Amino acid sequence: MSTQLKQEPTQQPESRIERYFHLNELGTNVKTELVAGFTTFLAMAYILFVNPNILGAAGMDTGAIFVATGLVALVGSVMMGLFANYPIAIAPGMGLNAFFAYSVVIGMGIPWQTALSGVLVSGLFFIVLTLSGIRETIVNAIPAPLKMAVAAGIGFFIAFIGLKNAGIVVSNEATVVGLGALGTGTTLLAVFGLVVTALLMVRNIKGGIFIGMLLTAIVGMIFNLVPTPTAISDVVSMPPSMSSTFGQAFINFADVFTIQMLVVILTFFFIDFFDTAGTLVAVARQAGIMKDNKVPRASKALMADSTATVAGAIFGTSTATSYVESSAGVAAGGRSGLTAIFAGLFFGLALFFSPLLAVVTAPVTAPALIIVGVLMASALLDIDWKKLEIAIPAFMTILMMPLTSSIATGIGLGFILYPLMMMAKGKAREIHPIMYGMLVIFLAYFMFLPHA
Repeated sequence: MSTQLKQEPTQQPESRIERYFHLNELGTNVKTELVAGFTTFLAMAYILFVNPNILGAAGMDTGAIFVATGLVALVGSVMMGLFANYPIAIAPGMGLNAFFAYSVVIGMGIPWQTALSGVLVSGLFFIVLTLSGIRETIVNAIPAPLKMAVAAGIGFFIAFIGLKNAGIVVSNEATVVGLGALGTGTTLLAVFGLVVTALLMVRNIKGGIFIGMLLTAIVGMIFNLVPTPTAISDVVSMPPSMSSTFGQAFINFADVFTIQMLVVILTFFFIDFFDTAGTLVAVARQAGIMKDNKVPRASKALMADSTATVAGAIFGTSTATSYVESSAGVAAGGRSGLTAIFAGLFFGLALFFSPLLAVVTAPVTAPALIIVGVLMASALLDIDWKKLEIAIPAFMTILMMPLTSSIATGIGLGFILYPLMMMAKGKAREIHPIMYGMLVIFLAYFMFLPHA
């Protein structure tokens, strides 16, 4: 009687890439990670054009900022993928760039070189806190309602900038601001872009913001509202020089040691700190890699983020942060750091398309700012508006950011009012000592260093 041996299916040996990124364990593969990385890139690509537009308002060279933006996204995303193995891409953050340009440089009159020094210091501070483990103490010290209020307030501030750049909201002597002339060509173009982008986002189209900018630019070219490329050199070229911004963070480094710059640095740090933490939690939960309600390898992810901020300051751009748009790549199947690496590589390729900056004008980028503001305003849901001791500081934080064109002012008022309201409510013991320190710092800031 012959015995038939049952052959076991042979397993293909794992490649080094699969072992390093645990692809089989995470239920993914290189092809899926590539598609996910491209999806994340499309969802974030708007920052390549929006960031130069915003920082350009501060007098910086837009070509140099374009390159700095792409390089930071490349370096930061690759670091996140290699060291933390998270499908989270990094780039200069929205809100942080608006604070840099409109609040610090334009509002406070601080030279952009000094502002870059502030970004550099905040990044170094972030690295020290990450290595020391003190970050958890700071996270726990800031009340959750204030974190949400800051996020929502920045959303309103960014949307206001977008509306102003679009010409939808204009200055008015009688009412401070008013409705612009909607029949103007560039304003109509921005309104078209806003409606198209909104429709794409509602339909959950991946990369909706980027696609909306692309369609708006095309319509603008058809109606001669934006420059039309006429040669291949108007689309593709070698990346511009970064000589005007590279290393400028060191020029006025000694000027950061003032109370005014201390508040600026703390604001840079505060916004980036909680923006990154929130993104890590959100994307890790979506990807199913959270364990016991904790984010594994969080310190490595924070280190990649803070290192990207330091690199960005040296290159010549505002604070880098982890992008919640990375969730688009996760939705496409991305589960490992390979997704972030691919996204970063696509940003590297995009550096050769800098001539398109001439096409992506303010009316083209304005819809992106408004939609990002809408997304950030969702933080309003997590504030308990029925408790006045929470509602008053949260409301003033949100309201004062767009009204004063200063994110720092909104944060400062919130950090002053919250301890005072809680003490009035008899809840002084619930306030962390760090918050009392913040109260003193911001009181000194408003009393001795008033600014427009």
